[in-house]
Amino acid sequence: MNQDLIATRTLKFRKTDSDERGELTIEVYAPYYLREGMVEFPISQGNAGCSVKFVGIDTESYDQEIYGMDALQALTMAADVDGALRHISKKYELYFQDGDPYFDDSENT
Repeated sequence: MNQDLIATRTLKFRKTDSDERGELTIEVYAPYYLREGMVEFPISQGNAGCSVKFVGIDTESYDQEIYGMDALQALTMAADVDGALRHISKKYELYFQDGDPYFDDSENT
């Protein structure tokens, strides 16, 4: 399946237990309509999926296929990457490109 990249977010990171630094890019791909046999669950007409990939650190395990009732729901859920980034932030400090923290410290209290 040929998917088009439609959105990215690039963050800087610092691994919490070392001096390792770098960039993490989250890639969201265009929604696609599901067909019989593509997934292991029953589908209805209009059901769609959307791929999300995490590139740059050992985060491939966070790559996901998100499914929705339609393409808009699949895309909306795929673009909501904060849950995965919260898990990643247990091992990595995440920053916007300008150096501001991705998560406000007060959110963790």
